[in-house]
Parts: sequence; C-alpha cells; structure tokens
Amino acid sequence: MHLNERQTITLRLEKKLKERVKYLADDKRSSSHALMLDAIHQYVEREEKQSAYRKNALAAWQEYQETGEHITAEEALNWLDTWGTPNEKSAPTCHK
Repeated sequence: MHLNERQTITLRLEKKLKERVKYLADDKRSSSHALMLDAIHQYVEREEKQSAYRKNALAAWQEYQETGEHITAEEALNWLDTWGTPNEKSAPTCHK
C-alpha cells in the first residue's frame, strides 16, 4: 500500500450519535465524514503521545532502579523557576 492510499471503513453508529455528528458538522459547515476523520486523527495523535509518555516514564523508572541516579523535586523546581528569565540555569546533574 502506498503512503497516501486510502481505504474505506464502515462505521455503524447509533442513530443519536449519527445525528449529533451531523449537527456538529452542519454547525461547522463541514461534512460528517470530515468531522469524524478529524476526530480520529486527534484521538490517535493524543493516544500516541500518551503511549510515548508512559514508555518514557517506565524507562526512566527502570534506569533509576538500576542506577539510583536522580534529581530532587526541589532541584527540579529551582531549575524550572529560572526558565524564561535572564538567569536561566542549565538542567541539574543527576546524583545518587
């Protein structure tokens, strides 16, 4: 399949949901199809970001379990407080 190739998928919606989608699409001067595509794109992007966040958090936890290296909440907050100021500091160094 080519990158931009499209496939048709059939969705069976409850009558009330279909009516709600149509109402919103009409309100936005769009089609129900375009509204549903946009909703699916937004959902998939949000879920991909959440999945990546969870994976990164688990990897960080695993690394901490193996090395014991960390920064304290106070160190992190002190660093974040400098963001966007003339005295912006570099990230604190991890320690045991």
